Amino acid sequence: MATIYEVSKLAGVSLATVSRVMNNNAKVSDRTRAKVLKAMEELGYRPNSIAQSLASNRTNSIGVLVAELHGPFFGSMMSGIEAECRAAGKHVIITTGHSDEEREKEGIEFLISRNCDAIIVHSEALSDEYLIKLSQGKTPIYLVSRYIEGMQDKCISLDNYQGGYIATKALIDNGHKDIAYIAGPLFKGDSSERLKGHKQALQDNQLEFDENLFYVGDFRETGGADGLKFFRDKGFTFSAVICANDEMASGAMKYAREHGYDLPNDLSIIGFDNVIFTNYLYPRLTTVNNPVDEMGHMAARMVLHDVYKQKTLSIQRVFEPTLVNRDSISVKD
Repeated sequence: MATIYEVSKLAGVSLATVSRVMNNNAKVSDRTRAKVLKAMEELGYRPNSIAQSLASNRTNSIGVLVAELHGPFFGSMMSGIEAECRAAGKHVIITTGHSDEEREKEGIEFLISRNCDAIIVHSEALSDEYLIKLSQGKTPIYLVSRYIEGMQDKCISLDNYQGGYIATKALIDNGHKDIAYIAGPLFKGDSSERLKGHKQALQDNQLEFDENLFYVGDFRETGGADGLKFFRDKGFTFSAVICANDEMASGAMKYAREHGYDLPNDLSIIGFDNVIFTNYLYPRLTTVNNPVDEMGHMAARMVLHDVYKQKTLSIQRVFEPTLVNRDSISVKD
């Protein structure tokens, strides 16, 4: 097997230069980098990752903890993180906590034990206090889709309050006054913030929040179907339903069609997230865009910027939601 010494000799450069090329150091010229890579290819040289790790004190691996693997939301997030890391020559190690406090803690301990250079966390069960304390340890911690005062420079987040507000305002602007709301689990920060925005939009337009038209779902299709069934069984009057994510909206739409509703003429429905399938539902779902793929990219860029010193990368920490107006809202006379 070829050695680094043979590579340096064939390329006509120092051992330090070969090491810089292997570690993707920007201080090497393109011409020199090409010479070293050519020598490595001719000799069939493969860098020893363990030796590289010992020499650089880096494993070139980034840990990722997500609450769930289920659904397009988390798929988009992980895809964004992985694509950004892979383009920079880094690898990701992914584990999940299933929105359970102890499992999320176990997942983080596992990633720390793997000597990850940094950990990107999407947590729905861990407290702010625990995450702040964790961020004070040796392994850098970055949060995606969450904001915590005290570690705000390590957070990538969405203004969920504003997202809840604009979803409700879209229905009000189309003449709807009797608006039902299907929330996600309220222990989740994004769900509670969206609900706050909904209530504020009602208040700003002189409308009352009706507890009879409120249901707590599960962020899955079942939650949307169960919520609409709850309202229907109780005989409550409403012309529109807000679902706190697109999966629940799709469940509500399916239930509505199965029970004779003409969408959107009989019932307007709006979702949240703008996941990939929303454009293929019937009618096409009006929703609030949550750019989770971009947030995944940005969380990875923050790691590359801070940990791997790629200082030319620009960082955006807070994302703004926008309305994606399609076909699932009718105008109410």
